[in-house]
Amino acid sequence: MRKKIWMASGAVVVVALGTFLLVGGNDKETPTASETSNIKQLVQEYSSSGMKDLSASITSEQLIVTDNNNKSTKYNLPKDEFFVSIAPYVKNTHPCATHSLTGCQGELTEQEFSVYIEDNEGNVIVDQAMKSQSNGFIDLWLPRDKKYSVTIEQDGVKAKAELSTFKSDNTCVTTMQLVESI
Repeated sequence: MRKKIWMASGAVVVVALGTFLLVGGNDKETPTASETSNIKQLVQEYSSSGMKDLSASITSEQLIVTDNNNKSTKYNLPKDEFFVSIAPYVKNTHPCATHSLTGCQGELTEQEFSVYIEDNEGNVIVDQAMKSQSNGFIDLWLPRDKKYSVTIEQDGVKAKAELSTFKSDNTCVTTMQLVESI
């Protein structure tokens, strides 16, 4: 029996003042609990805004923000969730392992896709229409330490992939080419 246990949310609220305080006031390696609780908002802001004065990348464990003076601030990601960003494509892609929130650019920007993700136990994790951002990526927070089957569809073309959310796994997926369904 399949059961729906978690669904990605398309709605994100960005609080600009909170982001300024997080970025401007953190010189330490380990963020406070309040900073960690706001990490998803911070990731979303970097991913969707195209900031030029900072660079931000995300590993399986940390968000790393580097300013123009080459000063890095690291934020720990939630212990139970894994960030992964997927750029479905038709013709153009790039190799990537660690997602650059401010630098990676996918081919299919601001387009609607049907996204379906199921874990190895048959639990549906995501089953919804999602829109790629201006950078061509679909950002997802998935439960950690699991394997998933991912299907992305758009207008009769489909991409399928297996991915996992373990400590050493990639946060950037640029290998899902949309092809005609057979």
